[in-house]
Amino acid sequence: SPVKCQRSNLVNIMERLQEQYNKQIAPALRKQFGYKNVMEVPKILKVVVNVGVGKIKEDKKKIEQLVEDLKKITGQAPVKAKARKSIAGFKVRENQIVGVFCTLRGHKMYSFLDKLINVSLARVRDFQGVSANGFDGRGNYHLGLKEHLVFPEISSESLENIFGMEISIVTNARKDEPARELLKLMNFPFKK
Repeated sequence: SPVKCQRSNLVNIMERLQEQYNKQIAPALRKQFGYKNVMEVPKILKVVVNVGVGKIKEDKKKIEQLVEDLKKITGQAPVKAKARKSIAGFKVRENQIVGVFCTLRGHKMYSFLDKLINVSLARVRDFQGVSANGFDGRGNYHLGLKEHLVFPEISSESLENIFGMEISIVTNARKDEPARELLKLMNFPFKK
């Protein structure tokens, strides 16, 4: 069945990245930073994909399209974030949908990262690498994409409703340098 086939492909991608981490990346990080315990070695805990609805917050149909597109990209149903209180200056009412986000772990996280690093970032127009300044001081990396069209799952029918997204890669590194090295070893395309 197609679902079973898709699941096995996901597992293969997950195993490939996990195997690369276990056999090459973790030992290299352990040697470079002198970690005595295996549990100290930095690893990616989760990936959060966040999209703000912006000007389309009144249009339920466009929000549903955005949710569907994000579901195709991440392989998981996203959560709608609602405003906690009304803010007149932004024309936002309480309980109005202001964003959509997805938290990925395990198989889906590795699948998404593999797709992001090897396929999607290469499809960005005039791509010269991602900024190495996207770290927050606690070992987490944040990356913004202007168009969701760089993902292969999105068809050209979505052209009238292009949205940007923020991707947060959360690690247990606690410092930027080990996290930067972890992402470099995973072939993250940082600017030279």
